[in-house]
Amino acid sequence: MAVVKLSYSSVMLYRCLFVVFGIAERQLPKSCEENDLMNKRTLHRIISAFAALVIGLSVLTGCGTKTAENVEKQEDAQTIQVYLWSTSLYETYAPYIQSQLPDVNIEFIVGNNDLDFYKFLQENGGLPDIITSCRFSLHDAAPLKDSLMNLALTNEAGAVYNTYLNSFKNEDGSVNWLPVCADAHGFVVNRSLFEQYGIPLPTDYESFVSACQAFEKAGIRGFTADYTYDYTCMETLQGLSAAELTTTDGRKWRTAYSDPASTERVGLDDTVWPGAFERMAQFIQDTHLTADDLALNYDDVTGMFRNGEVAMYFGSSAGVKMFQDEGIDTIFLPFFSQNGEKWIMTTPYFQIALNRDLEQDTARREKAMKVLNVMLSEEAQSRIISDGQDLLSYSQNVPLRLTECMKDVRDVVEENHMYIRIASNDFFAVSKDVVSKMIVGEYTAQQAYRAFNAQLLAEETPADDEIVLTSGKSYSNVFHANGGSASFSVMANTLRGVYGTDVLLATANSFTGSVLQADYNKKMAASMIMPNGLMSRQRTMTGAELKETVRAFVEGCEGGFVPFNRGSLPVVSGIAVEVKEAGGSYTLTGITRNGQPLRDDDTVTVTCLAAENQMEALLASESGRSLDGDTWVKNRWRDHLSGGGAALAEPENYMTLR
Repeated sequence: MAVVKLSYSSVMLYRCLFVVFGIAERQLPKSCEENDLMNKRTLHRIISAFAALVIGLSVLTGCGTKTAENVEKQEDAQTIQVYLWSTSLYETYAPYIQSQLPDVNIEFIVGNNDLDFYKFLQENGGLPDIITSCRFSLHDAAPLKDSLMNLALTNEAGAVYNTYLNSFKNEDGSVNWLPVCADAHGFVVNRSLFEQYGIPLPTDYESFVSACQAFEKAGIRGFTADYTYDYTCMETLQGLSAAELTTTDGRKWRTAYSDPASTERVGLDDTVWPGAFERMAQFIQDTHLTADDLALNYDDVTGMFRNGEVAMYFGSSAGVKMFQDEGIDTIFLPFFSQNGEKWIMTTPYFQIALNRDLEQDTARREKAMKVLNVMLSEEAQSRIISDGQDLLSYSQNVPLRLTECMKDVRDVVEENHMYIRIASNDFFAVSKDVVSKMIVGEYTAQQAYRAFNAQLLAEETPADDEIVLTSGKSYSNVFHANGGSASFSVMANTLRGVYGTDVLLATANSFTGSVLQADYNKKMAASMIMPNGLMSRQRTMTGAELKETVRAFVEGCEGGFVPFNRGSLPVVSGIAVEVKEAGGSYTLTGITRNGQPLRDDDTVTVTCLAAENQMEALLASESGRSLDGDTWVKNRWRDHLSGGGAALAEPENYMTLR
């Protein structure tokens, strides 16, 4: 006879069966014969019952686990993640998109205005469904090409004017990125000064120069700009030659420079670019730019304009509205090319691309395309721009909406003379260096061309790849109804330790995506924190005060962030919350701390993370204080990592959504 060895738990279960099935030892017969017979029957009943129970428990346990896993998998499959490059897009843009697609669960996450961030996600298996970037070029996006969908044959790409779509075509004709509406740059002009001094408004390059000279005779700068910034140097250089850079030769060079398939560095050509530096040199001479202009920042220039010390500066149409609202008669003028054409320098508010993995799942691809369609719609684009701003879209499906600010350049816009800047990291850095040296007289046009070309062709300086953080696990940032976002929980729990606080509350857009199983260098580690001014504020609260503060995070409050879908719900650490969802709104129904309901008379230290414009609404109290004089979370996080040896906390189930 085989001997069956039972574990302690099995023995205990076996003994419990006597009670469960009404079999007690005192009920057994006393005679041996009866004992033998009854023992056999009893044993058979026990074994049968035991087997049934074990099977039943196994099935139930298996079903429970499977159900939980299936629920999360279903939530993952139903979620389309969109990375927005700026928190400003959370205010009206993201809520509108979700409102138009109530049957699609969209999670909007603050990504980063840096393509290196998306390269890192790609390399570590964490590229989301839809990504956006403002500081963009095909040149920098080349490593992402094979991971992104080809949108060339989609209706969304077909709607983009060819003039602009050409700037996003790869050499093989594929299109991975689409531009949305434009931020227009040109000359902001004080018309009152022109009228006061009887100087004609410029209509071409020659009259622009004449105006500058006339103002200087009157003791007023005709033109200046904030040349302390790389983008001003870069955009002036390109804007003066937009007509030439958009010719066949110009487009041919741009395609070669941006070609993702190229394995060699590409410099400037010798057809269109030498002339660009000649025009830049002439412009510097005509406007009398000097080394003093290199020290001017935006506030300096706008202050001079406001005080009547300069008649024109390089800026956006937003500046026109700002000064018009201040009562200054201000208009917007384009770049005047020396061939007589007029051009506006444009910066897409962002470019958008889709993960190629979507093609493996038809249902998810269809959902993502619906999201893309809404993101590019007229109503959605109107929510990107500020109130009263002009809507300059690259799409034929979106009618132009020009305000008084842009009426003087309507003909330029209608001619599709909206040049999209070349905005690679190389061009930002090299333009700053070369244009600055041209302004101080260190470079002639020819020397500037050669120096610019040499820097483009030079081998890249190895990046600072010092590893400051290693994550041994990957955590999903998809919001799950039973638990919340594991990735965001890791970040919140880690920061709770960094700040030495009992409880940490953070808006959903405080962190930038999944915590990946990867080595993080300084740049990528810093990018884990929302890039747009995330601040911290700490106070000691009673339990009653904490409840109201958490309620403001969950339900929204006037002047603060208002959650508009599951993915926009806050992240908490040190407490767990229960939230009820009904009709697109959220209600806080419970808070526990250390497994017990939070009491009103409890005393806790609370740290809140939010953007600056939301902080007062979240912690409107004189007892609120900044931490160590440093309210910027990114700085605190960077300092935490700089010492090396930093470790991430484990995630917790911090939210139950019912």
